[in-house]
Amino acid sequence: MVTKLQVIQLITNKIPNSEVLVETFNGNDHLQVTVISSQFNGLSLVKQHQLVYSALKTELASEAIHALALKTQTPN
Repeated sequence: MVTKLQVIQLITNKIPNSEVLVETFNGNDHLQVTVISSQFNGLSLVKQHQLVYSALKTELASEAIHALALKTQTPN
């Protein structure tokens, strides 16, 4: 099991100065995550998501995170 705080820390370690919002549903292994970062400027949606997935690689592989609904965007 992974906590919201752990998810936020993993993502912000990989993508510094990002804003990360985490919501859980169906238990703590189903997450809805929104990441807002200027590092996404110029990246395709696929590349943005790959960057976030790389931060959570171990947790996804071990199924500590079973389901992940991901939204990425640049700051307004």
